[in-house]
Amino acid sequence: MKSRQILFFTTTVFLTLSGVNAGDKIKLTKPERVGMSSERLERVGTSMRRLISERKIPGTVSLISRKGKVVHFEANGMRDVARNLPMELDTIFRLYSQTKPVTGAAVMILFEEGHFLLTDPISKYLPEFSNMRVYLGEEDGVIKTEPADPITIQQLLLHTSGLTYDFFQNPVAKMYIENGVVSGAHQSGTLEGGMIAGKSSELNIEQWTKRVAKLPLVSQPGTEWNYSVGMDVLGRLVEVISEKSYGEFLSERIFKPLGMVDTGFHVPQSKLSRFAANYAPTPDGGMQLFDDPQTSSYRNPPRLEMGGSGLVGTVGDYLRFAQMLANKGEYNGVRLLGKKTVEFMVSHHLTPNFPDDPTSSLNGALGASGRAWGVGFGVTGSVVTNPSTYGLPVSKGLYAWGGAASTDFWIDHEEELVGIIHTQLLPSGTYPTAQLMQLTTYQAIVE
Repeated sequence: MKSRQILFFTTTVFLTLSGVNAGDKIKLTKPERVGMSSERLERVGTSMRRLISERKIPGTVSLISRKGKVVHFEANGMRDVARNLPMELDTIFRLYSQTKPVTGAAVMILFEEGHFLLTDPISKYLPEFSNMRVYLGEEDGVIKTEPADPITIQQLLLHTSGLTYDFFQNPVAKMYIENGVVSGAHQSGTLEGGMIAGKSSELNIEQWTKRVAKLPLVSQPGTEWNYSVGMDVLGRLVEVISEKSYGEFLSERIFKPLGMVDTGFHVPQSKLSRFAANYAPTPDGGMQLFDDPQTSSYRNPPRLEMGGSGLVGTVGDYLRFAQMLANKGEYNGVRLLGKKTVEFMVSHHLTPNFPDDPTSSLNGALGASGRAWGVGFGVTGSVVTNPSTYGLPVSKGLYAWGGAASTDFWIDHEEELVGIIHTQLLPSGTYPTAQLMQLTTYQAIVE
């Protein structure tokens, strides 16, 4: 597959994306100016093109920024294989769970304004979560439960609330499916393995949240790390506090201030030509179409705006959000969050009572082998606690998260790095695109 690579012939060049305002440009800097090797950075594209040539993934857009300067921005492969449409720098992707850090930022904006404390019970603002119960088992066909401790806002941010997701293999997850509490704001069918189940919901987020609150928890709040719909519940919290729809709040307080013009809960007709197809692996190691952009439910605004999985956007847009975090709350003269708030967000929050690999349970649900050693959790994102056991030469404190269709990002305050790698293949982790991106990025650091 021929690379559509940006070459660094000059110290800096400007690239205008067709999807952004005419005045908005991404500035590219020669890697050597920020302590990276141009020659070594070529390995990023090489590793991605290898997967593309083996027909494992359709294509990628990758981006690296160091010290606030973009040194790598490259498209490879195809955004739509059947139509022979190449991947472009302004291709629009389904972000799925890469929505979650955005929700984390939205919650922290309101937290900074003093609307609540993270230690507050969510039932103070969403009373449907009063008197929750914890699932204990079933005896003679009767479900046994016990009273749950109050769920705090912080526990929702950390996935320690006791909520779960429908794609896990546990009795409560089965109840989620039976009661229409399914993952994803837009669903176009069922992916084998349960990662995306059901159809687009006819509920709004208030109705959906009340349905979640009727079901038991999988554990006492604060005792276990269980990946969950907690971020979707937090989207409802944002609505209640701000008195705006969740989409309106994100648009007014995050997307417009940062200039994220292609990010939202659906792809309008005027941008549909840039929307990538979504794929799933086949048993023989190839891939098959899962969601055709021309017929996708993402063409229409959803009734249910999910804070945990609903957004679409471009790599260029997500750079603005990620660079804001890397800059500790500020981007291009706009301050969204305070310095100490961002440092708090990207810190490891789990107590010593949790195992050293809390996110391993998610790996298992995605079909990945092995355990996630050296990774803890912060506000809506993972935090590397031990690079040696993590298995890659990254910095301690690297903060990251990704989405179900193999989109990933990370920030590293120590090295002043932002990395983004997007493709469209369900489920995430089928191939190690994120790990290869991190490896080929860090080996290119020479100063």
